[in-house]
Amino acid sequence: MDIVAGGFDFGIRSADRVPVDMIALPLGFARRNVVVASPAYLVSRGTPLIPQDLLKHACLRVRLPNGAIYRWPFEKDGQTVHVDVEGALTLDEASLARSAALASAGLTLAMESDVRDDIKAGRLVCVLEDWTPALSPLSLYYPSRRNPTAAFKAFIDFARRQAEADAGSRRSRG
Repeated sequence: MDIVAGGFDFGIRSADRVPVDMIALPLGFARRNVVVASPAYLVSRGTPLIPQDLLKHACLRVRLPNGAIYRWPFEKDGQTVHVDVEGALTLDEASLARSAALASAGLTLAMESDVRDDIKAGRLVCVLEDWTPALSPLSLYYPSRRNPTAAFKAFIDFARRQAEADAGSRRSRG
């Protein structure tokens, strides 16, 4: 979407997809998709080793707002693969897919940040990790303006302070 033509002040998108004529402000950390399942599911159905193995598994599918079913993206050694997974459940909410995976209903593709605690606690197990590389972090982006409104300036200043605080906390943990 063209935020200027749409009359929007700013947008949020993957940093590697911000138009070159926009000002970009990094938001948060690098992101990553993970494929997870409960230990019980993996014991009963086996562990997929390559993305195509998912076609033999119960997967928790996601319906996009436009009605299409999301194809699971994978990448390894420069090779990109999209898999149209099969499964009895099609959901439109990440928290429902997480709950279904915890209940051993199948494998799900999730943002790592949404299931990190479940992975650490052993409630969910990652599979196909070598096929799910890091994604570009998100950026807030906007066009340069000669006379920005006070509200616009205040929001951008707030976002900058948050980004600087996030960067500082990353350095202190690293």
